[in-house]
Amino acid sequence: MAGTPLTLAEAQGKLQTGLEGLSSREAQQRLRRHGPNTLPESTRSVWVQLLQHLWGPIPWMIEAAALLSVLVGDWTDGGIITTLLAVNALVGFWEEHQAGNAIAALRSQLAPLARVKRDGQWSTIAARDLVPGDLLHLRSGDIVPADALLIGSAAIEVDQSMLTGESLPVTKQAEADLYSGSIVRRGETDALVHATGADTSFGMTARLVQEPLSISHFQQAVLKIGDYLIAIALTLVLVILMVGIFRHQSLITILKFSLVLTVASIPVAMPAVLSVTLAVGAERLARKQAIVSRLAAIEELAGIDVLCSDKTGTLTLNQLSTGIPFCFGSCTAGEILEAAALASRWESQDSIDLVILNSAAEQGVRSGAVLEQFTPFDPVRKRTEASLRTAAGERFRVSKGAPQVILALVGDDAALAAQVETASLSFAARGFRSLGVARSDAGGRWVYLGLLPLLDPPRPDSAATIAELQQLGVSVKMLTGDQKAIALEMARQLGLGQNILDSELLIESPPHHSGQLGDAIEQADGFAQVFPQHKYHIVDVLQQRGHIVGMTGDGVNDAPALRKADAGIAVSTATDAARAAADIVLMTPGLSIVAEAIRESRRIFQRMNHYAIYRVAETIRVLLFTMLSILVFDFYPVTAVMIVLLALLNDGAILSIAYDRAGCSPQPERWNMPVVLGVASVLGVLGVSESFGLLYLAQNLMHLSRDSVQTMLYLKLSVAGHLTVFVARTRGPFWQSRPATVLTTAVLSTQVMATLLAVYGVFMVPLGWAWALVVWGYSLLCFVFNDQVKILANRLFDPRRLLLGLRGSHGPLVGFVDARKGSHPR
Repeated sequence: MAGTPLTLAEAQGKLQTGLEGLSSREAQQRLRRHGPNTLPESTRSVWVQLLQHLWGPIPWMIEAAALLSVLVGDWTDGGIITTLLAVNALVGFWEEHQAGNAIAALRSQLAPLARVKRDGQWSTIAARDLVPGDLLHLRSGDIVPADALLIGSAAIEVDQSMLTGESLPVTKQAEADLYSGSIVRRGETDALVHATGADTSFGMTARLVQEPLSISHFQQAVLKIGDYLIAIALTLVLVILMVGIFRHQSLITILKFSLVLTVASIPVAMPAVLSVTLAVGAERLARKQAIVSRLAAIEELAGIDVLCSDKTGTLTLNQLSTGIPFCFGSCTAGEILEAAALASRWESQDSIDLVILNSAAEQGVRSGAVLEQFTPFDPVRKRTEASLRTAAGERFRVSKGAPQVILALVGDDAALAAQVETASLSFAARGFRSLGVARSDAGGRWVYLGLLPLLDPPRPDSAATIAELQQLGVSVKMLTGDQKAIALEMARQLGLGQNILDSELLIESPPHHSGQLGDAIEQADGFAQVFPQHKYHIVDVLQQRGHIVGMTGDGVNDAPALRKADAGIAVSTATDAARAAADIVLMTPGLSIVAEAIRESRRIFQRMNHYAIYRVAETIRVLLFTMLSILVFDFYPVTAVMIVLLALLNDGAILSIAYDRAGCSPQPERWNMPVVLGVASVLGVLGVSESFGLLYLAQNLMHLSRDSVQTMLYLKLSVAGHLTVFVARTRGPFWQSRPATVLTTAVLSTQVMATLLAVYGVFMVPLGWAWALVVWGYSLLCFVFNDQVKILANRLFDPRRLLLGLRGSHGPLVGFVDARKGSHPR
């Protein structure tokens, strides 16, 4: 029925339903007939995913090397190289498949919900279970889950920009068509579903969760390291190729060797390591009730140094209770509570509405008035309004909202304004929010009845969580729509500073004071009377000043700020629109999980940093040693098959770094390329020197044949190369941070295999156990020596940590933020 203009009566006739909703039995029958309310997703078959790993620049190079081996009749080399290709493809496919399954599981937990009326009762169900004929209830912040017709006389504003390109919200009247995927910006209404799934006009429900594989700043830095390694590899291999041609060596042999050497030096495993590390981190956070909708956001969290947090529901319990009202004139407390209850609705499930209605029911406050029209609360108007009719036929209106908004509704009255201000400040000083309540008189004029106090106490763990975040180098700034006095009292209870800015400063500050405004925002501990547009401005100013900003939010108008922030975090009570804009969705109340998410992201950062140092160092070790051996001694230190075996065993084991044990840095993380490349280069050059040392000993003291020397050098490159992982993973001595069992097991397994190949001469001349033990002893001595040199290299390339006393034994080899300065280069 998509795209067909229908009146409500026509829709009811075609759908064979009324406005009382469906029964559960009828809904199940329609679900079987129409199918789930989802769009068909294009999926790649398992075979296509596997074959994609055999297509691309790196697979082409491996395939070319295998083909050249076959052309010269070297079937052994050809078989081994083909095995390398198959293993790389299988490993890459498997890890991608596992990561894809993890992402799918996360997406399923973020599935949108819908409020429907079934069996005469309102309930919340998964949006995928909606069927034509269902009666929906929509409110501000909801994403319309299916095509529906608006019911009732209340107008709502809908954002259809994702569907129609319209830049402004559209006002929808009764019986207007609501498109699936549009966002309710203002208002509250019921609607009748007339099309679901593929039958909807635009079917945008598939976009409710953002694409999880977008590239972050962190990933870009890692990939830049990969490009740097590829450039080094291609340059040095080109030199080897030219030298071979100049010496009139076999072109096919040189070409095959060059291709294999290039493949072994290029970080083939980098995408798999990155995917596995992110997927493992996302699964760990999911177990702690934080669902990641954009995997790259895990890495952005590592660098966050400012967290802007909503007060209500995040720092507080969002469990309101009413106090004794402050009455104006001859009004009574019961009249205030009755008017406030009439200006509330159960269907909205709004926390303020619910506490008022429950309080009225507990105190026996009832009214026989019939509701004719209701205008729900929205963040711009900041009040609700209801039009009612008494049993005698008299019509009147009631409204509740922010005290100053209700005051403006009533009209200017200096004496009344002073009363409102005094009462509000008195409540605020005790941590109470004030709710203004008004009712129209017989002449239709608004009368201010009084103020209803609401208390929302802080969560028991909020103060401890804020202190924990501050210890992690993250400055927490509280954002609230409440008065400054309430914000000050809440900041005191939470252990925040008392530098609270009023949002008026953000509006009234002239352009030439932008620098002072930026300083004030940067130094503030919180912001009071904040509107949604202020949140976006605060995030923008902090980002311009070099901060990496996290933002928590729950409402539809928080979506721009959540999307603007480096890591947008939707709290557990967030609307669909806020969840769609956020990078991380919290499934439990409070901020405690954010602290754990930041720790986990910093551990992931360290694992990738360890891998970067290891990978750069290994590229230098293998390539530079091979090139210098050929240039200076006209000697190929390893064969093409040996290089293939090095790449095969190294890539297989290094995937386990995603599960390695890593410490959490006490400060936000930043890539510090001088440290990464400097330390890696030192380790790489040391490895080259040590390899030449073993070459000298093998030829001049051990008097081994050239073939045996090649086997010995192969084993040394393999053992010493993987020992570099344990050197790179700590700043201090290697023994101060125990590696994960899975990493240790993977490395030992591959090196035992490499040793057996060398000892018994599989694809090479046998070396024997005696010389193999010599290589192990030599490699272990080099490992201990390299570990001490690494400590000196850290002091040389990153002296700032020592100056600030940050001598962590297993901290990352990366930059950091000095929390005392509050800023850093992006």
